[in-house]
Amino acid sequence: MYAIMDRICIYPKDVQLITGKSERWGREIIKKIKEKFNKEDHQLVTIDELCSYLGIEPDVVRKILR
Repeated sequence: MYAIMDRICIYPKDVQLITGKSERWGREIIKKIKEKFNKEDHQLVTIDELCSYLGIEPDVVRKILR
């Protein structure tokens, strides 16, 4: 039996799904989040960082991404 694993990383398509905006807007948001949290280009953005930036509850986002 396989275990269900929740993702912790966010991609532009996920931001698009959550916000209803374009994928390009999602890329811009991820870029701004990386700047805010002093991340390098190769580092990923987590769900918690996105929620902190947008002011959304993490449980809501996780529910949408399932």
